[in-house]
Amino acid sequence: MRVLVFGKSGQVGQALAQTAWPAGTTLISLDRQAADLSQPEALAPLVRRHAPDAIVIAAAYTAVDAAESDEALAMTVNAKAPEVIAREANALAAAVVYFSTDYVFDGEKATPYAEADPVGPLNAYGRSKLAGERGVREANPRHLILRTSWIYSAGGTNFLRTMLRLATSSEEIRVVDDQVGCPTAAGDIAAATARLLPAAKHGDSRWGTYHLAGGSATSWHGFAEAIFGELAARGLRRPRNHPIPTSEFPKPARRPRNSRLSCEKLARTFDIRLPGFEAALPAIVDAALEVSPQL
Repeated sequence: MRVLVFGKSGQVGQALAQTAWPAGTTLISLDRQAADLSQPEALAPLVRRHAPDAIVIAAAYTAVDAAESDEALAMTVNAKAPEVIAREANALAAAVVYFSTDYVFDGEKATPYAEADPVGPLNAYGRSKLAGERGVREANPRHLILRTSWIYSAGGTNFLRTMLRLATSSEEIRVVDDQVGCPTAAGDIAAATARLLPAAKHGDSRWGTYHLAGGSATSWHGFAEAIFGELAARGLRRPRNHPIPTSEFPKPARRPRNSRLSCEKLARTFDIRLPGFEAALPAIVDAALEVSPQL
């Protein structure tokens, strides 16, 4: 199976390159220089040239706050480009995986969101990813739309690395405690994707939209506490972490209060269930500190 990956340099793209794929899989990973999703017109011939059996769209516009003033670019990268890719994949009878987000929901539900729950993004980033879902869904029946949340890894730009950096420079920090979600390790997403693609066959009724997120939930404050606990366990300094409401930390883009995703459909259909964030956190903290000792 030839798998073409867009987004080689991102958190999930890097993890896809490091995960164990089934025997006989050839992974072709493209970075932004090789495949720029802000230029959708160049993507169809690129897909045809590589002639893959499956495509994983791990590239995205992820600057949530910046998207509020640059929604057109977010829409191009997160919606128009994936639709072009999915349509060309369909012409080749190839499957497509599109990673979406918890931000397609408004966060007002009291319990975890299921796939069939009504969507209602609060911000431009969420609207662009929802448009991407619809474009991929309409362009290619052989799709896996995987909604995930709060992605973290040892590299790149993410909450974990921000907390580790603040721990080296601040005695006290303030972290929002009224937004809850499911932190999800990029490596867990990649490992699940490597299992999902071979499991879903041509003509399979299991194509569709699934939630793929970590198996435990917490607030941003709680996640920070877990990260700082790992530092303390290594004899490193940890800052004092004060919980605050969202109203005390305003940002351009509104965030959903409840980002928890129910992944029961994925477990029932493919027997895949991701562990809670606590399982991967120690190794990822070690790796982050090894990659950037100055953190």
